[in-house]
Amino acid sequence: QVRLVESGGGSVQAGGSLRLSCEASGATSSYSSWCIGWFRQAPGKEREGVAVIDGDGTTTYADSVKGRFTISKDTTKNILYLQMNSLNPEDTAMYYCAADPKTIATMLALHRNEYNYWGQGTQVTVSS
Repeated sequence: QVRLVESGGGSVQAGGSLRLSCEASGATSSYSSWCIGWFRQAPGKEREGVAVIDGDGTTTYADSVKGRFTISKDTTKNILYLQMNSLNPEDTAMYYCAADPKTIATMLALHRNEYNYWGQGTQVTVSS
């Protein structure tokens, strides 16, 4: 069973940067072909897709983070990253790592219901 553990969250001022990591344990060699990504949930709001990377390395970003966030992965270590730059208070949320072994169409990549494996989350707080 794959277990996802996020780290790297914290509190920063607007304009600052953070890098989130998500380490997968219990994964087989096929994990490199999984669709994995980052979602976030702010208080009182639904969980939304932020960025996803598939087995081929194709990335999909939410419009709100394009040009500021970069998703990447280290397949040798089964670690997923999210580099977040130019953070603003609207980025404040709990950030979750998600993964699924199936091929997910690009148009559905940011849909939370497509993912069956989730981490516990790491909090990101951006102050103005």
